[in-house]
Amino acid sequence: MTLSPERTAHPYHMHDAIMGQPQAIARVISDERDNIRSLANLVQKSTRVHIVGIGTSWHAALIGEDLLRNHAGRHEARAWNSYEFCDRPPPLAEDDIVIVLSHRGTKTYSARALELAHRSGAATALLTGIGSDARRDLANVVVETSEPDPSSAFTISHTSALTALAMLAVALSGEDPAKSLSGLPDAVQGAISTEDAVRDWAASSTDVQRFYFVGTGTDASTAYEAALKMKEANYTTTEGLHLEQYLHGPFVSTDEGCLVTFIAPPSDDPDDRVLDIMRAATEVGARTAAVLQKGDSDRANLVDTVLSVPECPGIYSPIVYLAPLQLFTYWLALELKCNPDVFRLNDPRHVSARRHYTL
Repeated sequence: MTLSPERTAHPYHMHDAIMGQPQAIARVISDERDNIRSLANLVQKSTRVHIVGIGTSWHAALIGEDLLRNHAGRHEARAWNSYEFCDRPPPLAEDDIVIVLSHRGTKTYSARALELAHRSGAATALLTGIGSDARRDLANVVVETSEPDPSSAFTISHTSALTALAMLAVALSGEDPAKSLSGLPDAVQGAISTEDAVRDWAASSTDVQRFYFVGTGTDASTAYEAALKMKEANYTTTEGLHLEQYLHGPFVSTDEGCLVTFIAPPSDDPDDRVLDIMRAATEVGARTAAVLQKGDSDRANLVDTVLSVPECPGIYSPIVYLAPLQLFTYWLALELKCNPDVFRLNDPRHVSARRHYTL
């Protein structure tokens, strides 16, 4: 697989990938329907569902687990970190299915997980990039996500994989994935239209010492992913946390040097925990921001910065609510004079460190 030449100024590859997500998502919805149907048939025949990934794909696996449990009723679905799946493998049998997520097909432990599952006799599926180096011959079903992500800070390949997982959950629930997800590309386009506001937010955040991203349910995994993108692209001290977990220790380190960002789709809970923690973060002097549905004035009135995204079904939220945070990561990288594409391999120390490990 050949990647694009390195860029040294805006627009970096990461920006192109973020902006290309609506089109890539539309392609998955239209072109991968038959493969998703085949995958759904395998899952329906399976007793246990294992979803395996590392890095960004680990966050996608967590969201896939949640979607299969809560949208499709497959409560036995489990997300695995690829290393843990290989190091402490579960007992696998012919009535298991192992779904491996791998953007480029090159990560050591994701490749080993697919090999392990294939040897065990379990059904296997692979969600991977178009033209990737993944072992397609070891998978019963292959779903292609996007063209190779040109940046090492994966964005378009991640949201394309999330689209495939959402399609799978919808298919398993007996609905038509193409119909249920038809509005997703436009919703993502609406989310990335926040770019001007995001750019201003990034410019005002260069002196922040610690960044926190918090959410619940699938939005907790979005928080993990936003924090990972920050570390990869702009090298800041960042944590992604479940909203409630944030209170149980990490909140103690929160002060005027921090920025706390809430990933907060609408909630039916009359006891809205998000409001409590917004007030608490403000009380200790932290800056606050939130990704909210347009018109969510109760929450918007409690934070310093609001990024409004279109109203959308809950199954869209892991993708729609992530898009503005991808842009924030990108523009903060530029403010901090970082190349967001290169995984810090423009630093000789990190090049030297790679002698000691492989990904």
